[in-house]
Amino acid sequence: MSVLFQRRVRCALSCVTLGLLVACSTASKPHTARPLPAVAAAPAIVKTVAPVYAAPGATLQAAKVDPDKLLNRISWGANASTSAALQTLGMDLYLDQQLHRPSAVLPATIQAQIDGMTIGQQPFAQMMVALEAQKEAAVQKKGSDDTLRKAYQQELNRLAREAASRSLLRAVYSPAQLQEQMVWFWMNHFNISNQKQNLRAMLGDFEEQAIRPYALENFRDLLRATVMHPAMLRYLDNEHNAVGRINENYARELMELHTMGVGSGYSQNDVQELARVLTGVGINLSSSAPHLRPELQKAYVRKGLFEFNPKRHDFGDKQLLGKRIRGRGLAELDETINLLSRQPATARFISRKLALYFVSDSPSPALIEGMAQSFLRSDGDIPSVLKTMFETPEFAASLGLKFKDPLHYVIASVRLAYDGASIVNTLPMLNWLNSLGQQSNGHQTPDGYSLEESSWASPAQMASRFDIAKTIAAGSPGLFRSENSELKVAAKDLPRPALANSEYVKNWVKKFSPQSQQALQQAGSPQEWAAFFLASPEMMRR
Repeated sequence: MSVLFQRRVRCALSCVTLGLLVACSTASKPHTARPLPAVAAAPAIVKTVAPVYAAPGATLQAAKVDPDKLLNRISWGANASTSAALQTLGMDLYLDQQLHRPSAVLPATIQAQIDGMTIGQQPFAQMMVALEAQKEAAVQKKGSDDTLRKAYQQELNRLAREAASRSLLRAVYSPAQLQEQMVWFWMNHFNISNQKQNLRAMLGDFEEQAIRPYALENFRDLLRATVMHPAMLRYLDNEHNAVGRINENYARELMELHTMGVGSGYSQNDVQELARVLTGVGINLSSSAPHLRPELQKAYVRKGLFEFNPKRHDFGDKQLLGKRIRGRGLAELDETINLLSRQPATARFISRKLALYFVSDSPSPALIEGMAQSFLRSDGDIPSVLKTMFETPEFAASLGLKFKDPLHYVIASVRLAYDGASIVNTLPMLNWLNSLGQQSNGHQTPDGYSLEESSWASPAQMASRFDIAKTIAAGSPGLFRSENSELKVAAKDLPRPALANSEYVKNWVKKFSPQSQQALQQAGSPQEWAAFFLASPEMMRR
């Protein structure tokens, strides 16, 4: 790197830091966006909370919301092609389509990569049974030959990487951008760590079967799908929960993190009773069913790896959240899921977390209560809750101010820099996320990654982001070179970041702060311009 470039990098980095401080200091200032008209409140859960809802029929278009800022909030990052789609439909129709799962047809080259992955080709249960046999064989050789153990671990790593790569490819290329954000949101809400036992092999199916089909559907169905998935039952130890040997771990997290939230009114006794409901709910990785007495056989349930074993279940009546749950087997679980998902505390807890993700680090009580009312009225319909949130002045005022977590920063940069080019290798993106502290499915505890700025806006984080900006600006950082390809592709034939010469980007820059525009004007080449642009304070927010 030349001395001149290093000086410019330091200058730009200073600008970035200064810009972030400026941006942070302006986050609490009154917004300039035209507010949506307010109307009389819907029936309030907390009567003292002032209403903030938009009038029925009020539109983002009428409120003169900035379309680029809207795209940066409801997608993984605005780019020219997404902007064109929004302009064709208009903001309100585009948002409505995003809420109702538009066509998610991926580019053929991207879909072909996904179709070639093991996690999509082999039935999940069959794959897990084969892995279990591989593990047992490795255990038999322990102490004499470590080859099988290494091969088993390598296979788990490979499957986890496939799951992470598939998620990234969909996030970058899917036209259903809100759907993809919601898939990540729920994956994080129902966090499964890749660092426990063989969960690395289960992550892909957990996303595909428990999260993705319900990400923009009904919360109760989403909750039920996670409760019934072997990855969750293993991660939170419920496979060991049995009558006479109660394990409360999953029951506690189910109330504390997945539904009602800490301090929402449930008691330790409720946790214990929920744990009793969950007894016998577990996993079976063998090809055979357990031996059961005749009177228990009709209560036995197996679906894939999921198993309800009545021999391990507490059939006594339970008293949960003031309601009697009649002891009768797996049906108790469905009744309990309905009970938990319809709690006002659950409506508020989920609404607050959605507002944290989509609005600000300190959403108003009025916004949360309004969303919670929508949750309860619609019986947990996720698009209805999101629509309520999107129609508030508070959402419009927040556009452009929410700090990007590492995943948003990486995906937004790639979407913008290589709009239209097909990635063949996601390893650089996975490595960037590792260096930024947000490894895919790498959060060890069930609370998931933080959604707040204070967890990510550190000097070290900014320095790492600037390094990534320089790497992208320098050319093609490995994204378009297949790891296994024997073909040597000349550097000049690889896609280049389309930033400095992009009319869309140049128009966007006109909305940047004077400090950012001044820093960009100091760039001595398109490469430097692209690096400064990707490191600008405006690129750190969505």
